[in-house]
Amino acid sequence: MIKPDAVEKHKVGVILAEAERAGFEILDLRLVRLAPRDARLFYAVHEGKPFLEELVQFMSSGPAIPCRVRRENAIQALRDLIGATDPKEAKPGTIRARFAESKGRNAVHASDSPESARAEIEFFFGDGSARR
Repeated sequence: MIKPDAVEKHKVGVILAEAERAGFEILDLRLVRLAPRDARLFYAVHEGKPFLEELVQFMSSGPAIPCRVRRENAIQALRDLIGATDPKEAKPGTIRARFAESKGRNAVHASDSPESARAEIEFFFGDGSARR
């Protein structure tokens, strides 16, 4: 997902181009504006953590672009492409090293497991999605 900070900075095209250059096929994408309730639901795994309120506020502050992509070893390859959550710790050339402002405003999100990927794809692209 391309987060509100990267959308606001007009980095959508370059981020998608980086993904394609890395061998990802873009299967689906959507422009969404998450309500705080939906942002909290999406990040429910972080319930009780001190940064959740700030994350919910940020993710509902502007449009985001969830993307469904495919390639061999997609989860690890995408996480390698985007870099560490904290851009100060991200390897040079990664998306977060190039475009993230901070650990909280870090330009992109990527699933961390097959289970998360399935749930996140269903959240944004499933038949019952409320985020259309």
